[in-house]
Amino acid sequence: MSLIAEDIRVSYGRHEALRGVSLAARPGEVTAVVGPNGSGKSTLLGAMTATQPYRGRVLLNGADIASAKPWELAAQRAVLPQASRLAFPFSVIEVVRIGLHSGTAGDRAEVPMQALARVGLSHYAERSFHELSGGEAQRVMLARVLAQVWRPVEDGTPRWLFLDEPVSSLDIAHQLQVMEIARAFARAGGGVIAVMHDLNLTALFADRVAILAAGRRLAFGAPAEVLTDDILSRAYGCALRVSAPPPDGVPYILPHAASA
Repeated sequence: MSLIAEDIRVSYGRHEALRGVSLAARPGEVTAVVGPNGSGKSTLLGAMTATQPYRGRVLLNGADIASAKPWELAAQRAVLPQASRLAFPFSVIEVVRIGLHSGTAGDRAEVPMQALARVGLSHYAERSFHELSGGEAQRVMLARVLAQVWRPVEDGTPRWLFLDEPVSSLDIAHQLQVMEIARAFARAGGGVIAVMHDLNLTALFADRVAILAAGRRLAFGAPAEVLTDDILSRAYGCALRVSAPPPDGVPYILPHAASA
């Protein structure tokens, strides 16, 4: 069981946003997708979740998503977009219940509160979603997708979380909290694919990293293999230096002068 994307191509008019990107992600791992703005990260996530028209092939747990029904996909994967807007005045708990009824745990009424507790917002259950700060709203939406795939493995089949910039509006403590939740989901047998901007968080939490640049896959592998001076400098167009402090050998990235 895995997620396999083969030769993914996406065009917006004459602009090729993705130019034959391939990727394989495994359950039990956090797979991060990084790269500069406009490199195709969110577009690739959209293709892999069937929310973006694409050419190529995407297999989720062995099945081609192009022929899957929406409810079949909803039972196997949950998608956290970059931003979520609601037109109606839902309460926080009502938003999380949307995820519950989209997934496989609809018979477990306790799941929404458990999901809110996991993101540290159980005391916000009756608050209006529109009253929340950007970071609080982002964590509520994470609770929603967790409720959708509450069990990382269902009947022996892994469930998947697709997270598009899941820590973009969060302070450092909540960034770490969200990434710990993602890692715990993977360690319990599910699969996680996350579009990331923070390379240091990526190095700390990802098992494998795909680096995109100009709509192509520049590198793919373990953080220590692909988060290198040469690869990152080519991807981002500026001089970057990767260091590994003791004791864990986790890489961290320092920007130097941008190239001309």
